[in-house]
Amino acid sequence: MAQGDGDVATVGITAYAADQLGDIVFVEAPKVGAALRKGQAAAMLESVKAASDVYAPVDGEVTEVNHAVIAEPALLNSDPQGAGWLYQIRLADASALDGMMDEAAYAEITK
Repeated sequence: MAQGDGDVATVGITAYAADQLGDIVFVEAPKVGAALRKGQAAAMLESVKAASDVYAPVDGEVTEVNHAVIAEPALLNSDPQGAGWLYQIRLADASALDGMMDEAAYAEITK
């Protein structure tokens, strides 16, 4: 999941992904200043079921990390699309968000 506001996007996981992972117990986020490429493993989540990579949805530079979710990984389960965001990234190209699936389309394929 990536939501944009100007040239900065907030990256996290969806409620569907959180449900599939189960109880998340550990979060490893990218470092502020890290340059990420679309498709690159950017973060790692460990749940009671498995460890899973979170891939960068766009090219850019990490500008902020959500330290609250690192301290309290359960935020990813309780509020994944709100307080449970992972990091923010300054978009290398703002038009990269244009081709992304919107929430309604994602809900349709995860039915």
